[in-house]
Amino acid sequence: MNTPNDDHLRTEGDVNFSAVRQEWQAGHLNEKTRSILDADARAFLHQSLSTPCLNALEGCEGIYLIDSAGRRIMDFHGNSAHQVGYGHPRVVQAVKDQLDQLPFCPRRYTNEPSIQLADKLAEMAPGDLSKVLFAPAGTAAIGIALKLARYATRRHKTISMWGSFHGASLDAISVGGEALFRDGLGPLLPGSLHVPWPHEEQDAAEIERLMDQEGDIGAVIAEPMRCTTVDAPSAAYWRRVRTLCDAHGALLIFDEIPLGLGRTGRFFCCEHFGVTPDVLVIGKGLGGGVMPLAATIARADLDIAPDRALGHYTHEKSPLAAAAALATIDVIEQENLVARAHALGQHAASRLRHLQQQVPLISDVRVLGLAIGVELSRGGGKANAEAERAMYECLTRGLSFKVSDGNVLTLMPPLVISKAELDAALDIVGEVLRAL
Repeated sequence: MNTPNDDHLRTEGDVNFSAVRQEWQAGHLNEKTRSILDADARAFLHQSLSTPCLNALEGCEGIYLIDSAGRRIMDFHGNSAHQVGYGHPRVVQAVKDQLDQLPFCPRRYTNEPSIQLADKLAEMAPGDLSKVLFAPAGTAAIGIALKLARYATRRHKTISMWGSFHGASLDAISVGGEALFRDGLGPLLPGSLHVPWPHEEQDAAEIERLMDQEGDIGAVIAEPMRCTTVDAPSAAYWRRVRTLCDAHGALLIFDEIPLGLGRTGRFFCCEHFGVTPDVLVIGKGLGGGVMPLAATIARADLDIAPDRALGHYTHEKSPLAAAAALATIDVIEQENLVARAHALGQHAASRLRHLQQQVPLISDVRVLGLAIGVELSRGGGKANAEAERAMYECLTRGLSFKVSDGNVLTLMPPLVISKAELDAALDIVGEVLRAL
Protein backbone atom coordinates (compact mmCIF):
# COMPACT_ATOMS: atom_id res chain seq x y z
CA MET A 1 0.00 0.00 0.00
CA ASN A 2 1.30 3.44 -0.91
CA THR A 3 1.45 5.64 2.16
CA PRO A 4 0.78 9.30 1.29
CA ASN A 5 2.53 12.25 2.83
CA ASP A 6 -0.08 12.81 5.52
CA ASP A 7 1.18 15.79 7.49
CA HIS A 8 -1.68 18.07 6.36
CA LEU A 9 -4.25 15.31 6.91
CA ARG A 10 -3.43 14.76 10.58
CA THR A 11 -6.15 17.08 11.86
CA GLU A 12 -8.23 14.00 12.68
CA GLY A 13 -5.30 12.31 14.39
CA ASP A 14 -6.03 8.68 13.68
CA VAL A 15 -5.80 8.35 9.91
CA ASN A 16 -5.89 4.71 8.95
CA PHE A 17 -2.63 4.68 6.98
CA SER A 18 -0.66 5.68 10.07
CA ALA A 19 2.42 3.60 10.89
CA VAL A 20 1.48 3.80 14.58
CA ARG A 21 -1.95 2.37 13.81
CA GLN A 22 -0.41 -0.51 11.89
CA GLU A 23 1.99 -1.14 14.77
CA TRP A 24 -0.92 -1.22 17.23
CA GLN A 25 -2.89 -3.61 15.04
CA ALA A 26 0.09 -5.93 14.69
CA GLY A 27 0.26 -6.32 18.46
CA HIS A 28 -3.43 -6.43 19.39
CA LEU A 29 -5.54 -8.13 16.73
CA ASN A 30 -6.22 -11.87 16.62
CA GLU A 31 -6.75 -13.99 13.52
CA LYS A 32 -10.54 -13.72 13.71
CA THR A 33 -10.37 -9.93 13.73
CA ARG A 34 -7.82 -9.84 10.89
CA SER A 35 -10.13 -11.98 8.80
CA ILE A 36 -13.04 -9.58 9.41
CA LEU A 37 -10.87 -6.57 8.56
CA ASP A 38 -9.66 -8.24 5.36
CA ALA A 39 -13.26 -8.82 4.33
CA ASP A 40 -14.06 -5.18 5.13
CA ALA A 41 -11.15 -3.97 3.02
CA ARG A 42 -12.35 -6.05 0.06
CA ALA A 43 -15.97 -4.92 0.34
CA PHE A 44 -15.72 -1.15 0.77
CA LEU A 45 -14.15 1.75 -1.05
CA HIS A 46 -11.12 2.78 0.96
CA GLN A 47 -11.11 6.18 2.63
CA SER A 48 -9.21 7.90 5.39
CA LEU A 49 -10.55 7.41 8.94
CA SER A 50 -12.58 4.29 8.15
CA THR A 51 -11.97 1.54 5.59
CA PRO A 52 -9.65 -0.28 6.16
CA CYS A 53 -10.86 -0.17 9.75
CA LEU A 54 -9.00 -0.25 13.05
CA ASN A 55 -10.85 -3.15 14.66
CA ALA A 56 -14.13 -5.08 14.52
CA LEU A 57 -16.99 -5.04 17.02
CA GLU A 58 -19.39 -7.72 18.09
CA GLY A 59 -21.34 -5.74 20.68
CA CYS A 60 -21.83 -2.48 22.54
CA GLU A 61 -23.62 -1.54 25.76
CA GLY A 62 -23.70 1.51 27.99
CA ILE A 63 -20.31 3.22 27.68
CA TYR A 64 -18.57 0.13 26.30
CA LEU A 65 -17.64 -1.26 22.91
CA ILE A 66 -17.01 -5.00 22.75
CA ASP A 67 -14.57 -6.01 20.04
CA SER A 68 -14.39 -9.32 18.19
CA ALA A 69 -11.80 -10.59 20.68
CA GLY A 70 -14.22 -9.91 23.55
CA ARG A 71 -12.39 -6.89 24.98
CA ARG A 72 -14.52 -4.19 26.61
CA ILE A 73 -13.46 -0.68 25.64
CA MET A 74 -14.74 2.54 27.21
CA ASP A 75 -15.84 4.67 24.28
CA PHE A 76 -15.01 8.36 24.65
CA HIS A 77 -15.39 8.92 20.89
CA GLY A 78 -18.65 7.39 19.68
CA ASN A 79 -18.82 9.80 16.74
CA SER A 80 -20.59 12.02 19.32
CA ALA A 81 -23.75 9.95 18.83
CA HIS A 82 -23.87 8.18 22.19
CA GLN A 83 -25.21 10.70 24.70
CA VAL A 84 -27.47 8.07 26.27
CA GLY A 85 -24.93 5.30 25.80
CA TYR A 86 -25.24 2.25 23.61
CA GLY A 87 -28.42 0.18 23.53
CA HIS A 88 -30.30 2.17 26.15
CA PRO A 89 -33.26 -0.12 26.95
CA ARG A 90 -35.85 2.65 26.68
CA VAL A 91 -34.62 3.70 23.25
CA VAL A 92 -34.39 0.12 22.00
CA GLN A 93 -37.87 -0.68 23.30
CA ALA A 94 -39.33 2.42 21.66
CA VAL A 95 -37.92 1.33 18.30
CA LYS A 96 -39.20 -2.25 18.76
CA ASP A 97 -42.67 -0.99 19.62
CA GLN A 98 -42.69 1.34 16.61
CA LEU A 99 -41.57 -1.50 14.32
CA ASP A 100 -44.71 -3.39 15.24
CA GLN A 101 -46.98 -0.42 14.56
CA LEU A 102 -45.59 1.71 11.71
CA PRO A 103 -42.05 0.90 10.48
CA PHE A 104 -41.99 3.34 7.54
CA CYS A 105 -43.82 6.42 6.34
CA PRO A 106 -43.65 7.44 2.65
CA ARG A 107 -42.83 11.07 2.06
CA ARG A 108 -46.38 12.13 1.01
CA TYR A 109 -47.71 11.08 4.42
CA THR A 110 -47.06 12.04 8.00
CA ASN A 111 -47.19 10.21 11.32
CA GLU A 112 -47.72 11.04 14.97
CA PRO A 113 -44.20 10.24 16.28
CA SER A 114 -42.63 12.68 13.80
CA ILE A 115 -45.09 15.45 14.69
CA GLN A 116 -44.58 14.83 18.41
CA LEU A 117 -40.82 15.06 17.96
CA ALA A 118 -41.02 18.28 15.96
CA ASP A 119 -43.28 19.80 18.63
CA LYS A 120 -40.89 18.66 21.38
CA LEU A 121 -37.86 20.19 19.68
CA ALA A 122 -39.72 23.45 19.08
CA GLU A 123 -40.67 23.51 22.75
CA MET A 124 -37.06 22.96 23.86
CA ALA A 125 -35.26 25.13 21.30
CA PRO A 126 -33.96 28.52 22.43
CA GLY A 127 -35.61 31.80 21.54
CA ASP A 128 -38.20 31.78 18.76
CA LEU A 129 -36.98 28.69 16.89
CA SER A 130 -40.12 26.70 16.22
CA LYS A 131 -40.26 25.13 12.74
CA VAL A 132 -38.52 21.84 11.97
CA LEU A 133 -37.37 19.67 9.07
CA PHE A 134 -35.85 16.24 9.60
CA ALA A 135 -33.13 14.56 7.57
CA PRO A 136 -31.40 11.18 7.79
CA ALA A 137 -27.97 12.72 8.45
CA GLY A 138 -26.41 15.87 9.85
CA THR A 139 -24.76 16.67 6.53
CA ALA A 140 -28.18 16.67 4.87
CA ALA A 141 -29.61 18.93 7.59
CA ILE A 142 -26.76 21.39 6.97
CA GLY A 143 -27.75 21.35 3.30
CA ILE A 144 -31.31 22.24 4.29
CA ALA A 145 -30.03 25.17 6.37
CA LEU A 146 -27.88 26.46 3.51
CA LYS A 147 -30.76 26.27 1.03
CA LEU A 148 -33.12 27.97 3.46
CA ALA A 149 -30.63 30.82 3.90
CA ARG A 150 -30.48 31.31 0.13
CA TYR A 151 -34.26 31.39 -0.20
CA ALA A 152 -34.63 33.75 2.75
CA THR A 153 -31.92 36.25 1.80
CA ARG A 154 -31.65 35.75 -1.98
CA ARG A 155 -27.89 35.60 -1.41
CA HIS A 156 -25.55 32.66 -1.85
CA LYS A 157 -22.41 33.83 -0.02
CA THR A 158 -21.53 32.39 3.37
CA ILE A 159 -18.91 33.00 6.05
CA SER A 160 -17.61 30.08 8.07
CA MET A 161 -14.46 29.13 9.98
CA TRP A 162 -11.27 27.40 8.98
CA GLY A 163 -10.81 24.20 10.92
CA SER A 164 -14.54 23.61 11.27
CA PHE A 165 -16.46 20.52 10.16
CA HIS A 166 -20.07 20.59 8.95
CA GLY A 167 -20.36 17.31 7.08
CA ALA A 168 -18.77 15.46 4.16
CA SER A 169 -20.97 16.31 1.15
CA LEU A 170 -19.77 18.88 -1.39
CA ASP A 171 -21.96 21.67 -0.03
CA ALA A 172 -20.97 20.90 3.57
CA ILE A 173 -17.23 20.74 2.85
CA SER A 174 -17.49 24.02 0.97
CA VAL A 175 -18.46 25.79 4.17
CA GLY A 176 -16.32 23.43 6.26
CA GLY A 177 -12.67 24.15 6.81
CA GLU A 178 -10.75 20.87 7.22
CA ALA A 179 -8.21 20.02 4.52
CA LEU A 180 -8.86 16.30 4.87
CA PHE A 181 -12.36 16.73 3.43
CA ARG A 182 -11.88 19.47 0.82
CA ASP A 183 -8.37 19.32 -0.66
CA GLY A 184 -7.94 18.07 -4.22
CA LEU A 185 -11.61 18.16 -5.21
CA GLY A 186 -11.63 21.16 -7.51
CA PRO A 187 -14.20 23.97 -7.36
CA LEU A 188 -16.53 23.91 -4.37
CA LEU A 189 -19.58 26.12 -3.75
CA PRO A 190 -18.89 29.67 -4.95
CA GLY A 191 -19.05 32.38 -2.33
CA SER A 192 -17.89 30.14 0.53
CA LEU A 193 -15.75 32.58 2.52
CA HIS A 194 -13.76 31.66 5.62
CA VAL A 195 -12.23 33.40 8.60
CA PRO A 196 -9.75 32.04 11.18
CA TRP A 197 -11.22 30.24 14.16
CA PRO A 198 -12.11 33.02 16.64
CA HIS A 199 -11.55 33.46 20.35
CA GLU A 200 -12.31 36.98 21.60
CA GLU A 201 -14.82 39.67 20.65
CA GLN A 202 -12.29 41.56 18.54
CA ASP A 203 -11.97 38.55 16.24
CA ALA A 204 -15.43 39.39 14.91
CA ALA A 205 -13.71 42.18 12.99
CA GLU A 206 -12.83 39.54 10.35
CA ILE A 207 -16.53 38.85 9.77
CA GLU A 208 -17.36 42.56 9.80
CA ARG A 209 -14.66 43.19 7.19
CA LEU A 210 -16.05 40.53 4.85
CA MET A 211 -19.62 41.73 5.33
CA ASP A 212 -18.63 45.30 4.51
CA GLN A 213 -16.44 44.20 1.61
CA GLU A 214 -18.87 41.76 -0.01
CA GLY A 215 -22.15 43.48 0.82
CA ASP A 216 -24.24 40.39 0.10
CA ILE A 217 -23.44 37.73 2.69
CA GLY A 218 -26.41 35.39 3.15
CA ALA A 219 -25.35 33.48 6.24
CA VAL A 220 -22.71 32.92 8.87
CA ILE A 221 -22.49 29.22 9.69
CA ALA A 222 -20.47 27.97 12.65
CA GLU A 223 -20.22 25.60 15.54
CA PRO A 224 -20.82 27.65 18.70
CA MET A 225 -17.85 25.69 20.07
CA ARG A 226 -15.48 23.79 17.81
CA CYS A 227 -16.31 20.24 18.79
CA THR A 228 -13.10 18.60 17.62
CA THR A 229 -10.84 20.70 19.83
CA VAL A 230 -13.36 21.85 22.48
CA ASP A 231 -12.44 25.43 21.63
CA ALA A 232 -15.13 28.01 22.43
CA PRO A 233 -15.07 31.70 21.44
CA SER A 234 -16.16 34.16 24.08
CA ALA A 235 -19.83 35.01 24.60
CA ALA A 236 -18.98 38.58 23.61
CA TYR A 237 -17.76 37.29 20.24
CA TRP A 238 -21.05 35.54 19.49
CA ARG A 239 -23.06 38.56 20.63
CA ARG A 240 -21.07 40.69 18.21
CA VAL A 241 -21.62 38.22 15.36
CA ARG A 242 -25.36 38.19 16.13
CA THR A 243 -25.40 41.99 15.90
CA LEU A 244 -23.47 41.94 12.61
CA CYS A 245 -25.83 39.41 11.06
CA ASP A 246 -28.85 41.51 12.03
CA ALA A 247 -27.26 44.69 10.70
CA HIS A 248 -26.29 43.13 7.34
CA GLY A 249 -29.40 41.01 6.79
CA ALA A 250 -27.57 37.69 7.10
CA LEU A 251 -28.76 34.58 8.90
CA LEU A 252 -26.80 33.03 11.77
CA ILE A 253 -26.72 29.22 11.51
CA PHE A 254 -25.39 27.22 14.44
CA ASP A 255 -24.23 23.67 13.80
CA GLU A 256 -24.79 21.73 17.03
CA ILE A 257 -24.82 18.31 15.41
CA PRO A 258 -22.21 16.87 17.83
CA LEU A 259 -22.78 19.33 20.70
CA GLY A 260 -26.52 19.49 21.27
CA LEU A 261 -28.67 17.25 23.47
CA GLY A 262 -26.88 18.04 26.72
CA ARG A 263 -23.27 17.30 25.82
CA THR A 264 -21.98 20.65 27.10
CA GLY A 265 -24.04 20.87 30.29
CA ARG A 266 -26.86 22.77 28.57
CA PHE A 267 -29.34 21.14 26.25
CA PHE A 268 -28.05 23.35 23.42
CA CYS A 269 -24.48 24.64 23.42
CA CYS A 270 -25.48 28.12 22.25
CA GLU A 271 -27.32 28.61 25.55
CA HIS A 272 -23.91 29.07 27.21
CA PHE A 273 -23.39 32.23 25.17
CA GLY A 274 -26.85 33.78 25.40
CA VAL A 275 -27.15 33.95 21.60
CA THR A 276 -30.00 32.45 19.58
CA PRO A 277 -29.32 31.66 15.92
CA ASP A 278 -31.83 31.97 13.11
CA VAL A 279 -31.32 28.31 12.27
CA LEU A 280 -30.08 25.53 14.56
CA VAL A 281 -28.96 22.13 13.29
CA ILE A 282 -28.75 19.04 15.51
CA GLY A 283 -28.11 15.37 14.81
CA LYS A 284 -25.82 12.47 15.75
CA GLY A 285 -27.14 11.57 19.23
CA LEU A 286 -30.70 12.59 18.34
CA GLY A 287 -31.46 9.01 17.31
CA GLY A 288 -30.16 7.59 20.58
CA GLY A 289 -27.19 5.88 18.96
CA VAL A 290 -29.71 3.53 17.30
CA MET A 291 -31.32 5.38 14.39
CA PRO A 292 -29.78 8.03 12.07
CA LEU A 293 -31.61 11.34 12.43
CA ALA A 294 -30.89 15.07 12.24
CA ALA A 295 -33.05 18.17 12.45
CA THR A 296 -32.98 21.72 11.15
CA ILE A 297 -34.85 24.08 13.48
CA ALA A 298 -35.69 27.59 12.26
CA ARG A 299 -37.70 30.68 13.12
CA ALA A 300 -41.33 30.51 12.03
CA ASP A 301 -40.95 33.55 9.77
CA LEU A 302 -38.37 31.60 7.74
CA ASP A 303 -41.11 29.22 6.59
CA ILE A 304 -40.96 30.92 3.17
CA ALA A 305 -40.43 28.13 0.62
CA PRO A 306 -43.66 26.08 0.46
CA ASP A 307 -43.26 25.64 -3.31
CA ARG A 308 -39.64 24.48 -3.11
CA ALA A 309 -37.97 21.31 -1.83
CA LEU A 310 -35.61 22.10 1.03
CA GLY A 311 -34.93 18.49 1.96
CA HIS A 312 -37.36 16.04 0.36
CA TYR A 313 -35.60 12.99 1.78
CA THR A 314 -37.10 9.50 1.54
CA HIS A 315 -36.69 9.00 5.30
CA GLU A 316 -37.61 12.60 6.19
CA LYS A 317 -40.34 11.63 8.66
CA SER A 318 -39.14 8.21 9.74
CA PRO A 319 -41.43 6.96 12.53
CA LEU A 320 -38.65 4.66 13.77
CA ALA A 321 -36.14 7.49 14.04
CA ALA A 322 -38.72 9.77 15.66
CA ALA A 323 -39.60 7.11 18.23
CA ALA A 324 -35.90 6.67 19.05
CA ALA A 325 -35.43 10.44 19.37
CA LEU A 326 -38.47 10.91 21.62
CA ALA A 327 -37.18 8.16 23.89
CA THR A 328 -33.70 9.68 23.85
CA ILE A 329 -34.96 13.10 24.92
CA ASP A 330 -37.08 11.45 27.59
CA VAL A 331 -33.99 9.64 28.94
CA ILE A 332 -32.00 12.88 28.97
CA GLU A 333 -34.76 14.62 30.91
CA GLN A 334 -35.74 11.80 33.29
CA GLU A 335 -32.14 10.86 34.15
CA ASN A 336 -31.07 14.52 34.52
CA LEU A 337 -28.23 14.00 32.07
CA VAL A 338 -27.74 17.70 31.30
CA ALA A 339 -27.05 18.53 34.96
CA ARG A 340 -25.00 15.35 35.19
CA ALA A 341 -22.83 16.42 32.25
CA HIS A 342 -22.20 19.77 33.93
CA ALA A 343 -21.26 18.23 37.29
CA LEU A 344 -19.06 15.47 35.86
CA GLY A 345 -17.42 17.98 33.54
CA GLN A 346 -16.40 20.11 36.51
CA HIS A 347 -14.98 17.00 38.19
CA ALA A 348 -13.04 16.05 35.05
CA ALA A 349 -11.71 19.59 34.66
CA SER A 350 -10.43 19.61 38.23
CA ARG A 351 -8.66 16.28 37.82
CA LEU A 352 -7.13 17.14 34.44
CA ARG A 353 -5.89 20.57 35.56
CA HIS A 354 -4.23 18.90 38.53
CA LEU A 355 -2.64 16.47 36.06
CA GLN A 356 -1.52 19.42 33.92
CA GLN A 357 0.54 20.73 36.85
CA GLN A 358 2.38 17.41 36.96
CA VAL A 359 2.82 16.79 33.21
CA PRO A 360 4.55 19.55 31.18
CA LEU A 361 3.36 17.85 27.98
CA ILE A 362 -0.17 19.13 28.71
CA SER A 363 -0.36 22.72 27.46
CA ASP A 364 -4.10 23.29 27.92
CA VAL A 365 -7.23 21.68 29.31
CA ARG A 366 -10.59 22.75 27.89
CA VAL A 367 -13.85 21.42 29.32
CA LEU A 368 -17.49 22.31 28.74
CA GLY A 369 -19.77 19.71 30.27
CA LEU A 370 -18.66 16.33 28.99
CA ALA A 371 -16.84 17.79 26.01
CA ILE A 372 -13.20 17.55 27.06
CA GLY A 373 -10.04 18.58 25.22
CA VAL A 374 -6.48 17.96 26.44
CA GLU A 375 -3.92 19.75 24.29
CA LEU A 376 -0.37 18.42 24.12
CA SER A 377 2.66 20.55 23.20
CA ARG A 378 6.39 20.13 23.36
CA GLY A 379 9.15 22.63 22.70
CA GLY A 380 6.67 25.33 21.75
CA GLY A 381 5.05 23.21 19.03
CA LYS A 382 2.34 20.61 18.65
CA ALA A 383 3.13 17.23 20.18
CA ASN A 384 1.44 15.32 17.37
CA ALA A 385 3.50 12.15 17.71
CA GLU A 386 2.95 12.01 21.45
CA ALA A 387 -0.80 12.56 21.03
CA GLU A 388 -1.09 9.67 18.61
CA ARG A 389 1.00 7.41 20.84
CA ALA A 390 -1.16 8.39 23.81
CA MET A 391 -4.32 7.49 21.93
CA TYR A 392 -3.14 3.99 21.05
CA GLU A 393 -1.64 3.35 24.48
CA CYS A 394 -4.94 4.35 26.09
CA LEU A 395 -6.74 2.07 23.65
CA THR A 396 -4.51 -0.79 24.75
CA ARG A 397 -5.65 -0.10 28.32
CA GLY A 398 -9.34 -0.07 27.37
CA LEU A 399 -10.11 3.58 26.57
CA SER A 400 -11.01 4.86 23.10
CA PHE A 401 -11.03 8.53 22.06
CA LYS A 402 -9.93 10.58 19.07
CA VAL A 403 -7.10 13.02 18.44
CA SER A 404 -8.07 16.34 16.81
CA ASP A 405 -5.97 19.02 15.15
CA GLY A 406 -2.99 16.69 15.52
CA ASN A 407 -2.39 17.27 19.22
CA VAL A 408 -5.70 17.50 21.12
CA LEU A 409 -6.99 14.43 22.96
CA THR A 410 -10.74 14.81 22.48
CA LEU A 411 -12.75 12.98 25.13
CA MET A 412 -16.52 12.69 24.60
CA PRO A 413 -17.94 10.12 27.03
CA PRO A 414 -21.61 9.11 27.08
CA LEU A 415 -23.63 11.30 29.43
CA VAL A 416 -24.81 8.20 31.29
CA ILE A 417 -21.28 7.47 32.51
CA SER A 418 -20.83 6.98 36.25
CA LYS A 419 -18.34 9.01 38.25
CA ALA A 420 -16.38 5.80 38.95
CA GLU A 421 -16.18 4.99 35.24
CA LEU A 422 -15.09 8.55 34.44
CA ASP A 423 -12.39 8.35 37.10
CA ALA A 424 -11.18 5.03 35.70
CA ALA A 425 -10.83 6.61 32.27
CA LEU A 426 -9.03 9.68 33.64
CA ASP A 427 -6.69 7.36 35.54
CA ILE A 428 -5.72 5.76 32.23
CA VAL A 429 -5.12 9.14 30.60
CA GLY A 430 -2.99 10.24 33.56
CA GLU A 431 -0.90 7.04 33.59
CA VAL A 432 -0.21 7.25 29.86
CA LEU A 433 0.65 10.97 29.78
CA ARG A 434 2.95 10.65 32.79
CA ALA A 435 4.77 7.85 30.99
CA LEU A 436 5.13 9.94 27.82
